[in-house]
Amino acid sequence: MKRYYIYILASKRNGTLYLGVTNNLIRRVKQHKERCAGGFTRQYGVDKSVYFEECNDVRDAIEGETRIKKWERRWKIRLIEERNPHWKDLYFDLTA
Repeated sequence: MKRYYIYILASKRNGTLYLGVTNNLIRRVKQHKERCAGGFTRQYGVDKSVYFEECNDVRDAIEGETRIKKWERRWKIRLIEERNPHWKDLYFDLTA
């Protein structure tokens, strides 16, 4: 079964946030880290994976991303800190 992910990247703790959807979380975060993904994340140095959630259906992932993007910033920060209170870069746990 294919998996999809809603993910949040940050430039630093309480820094600039970026939300995205992917079907390959490790590959996508690596692209951000290597600055292969142009635009916003490269410009603002947003490459720390601080939150992700898994979905079984791409429509659920896209709807979830759209919903979270509409949230106030403090709600997004609360979401991150509920699962990752120290804003640890989760990428290294995924690749271990």
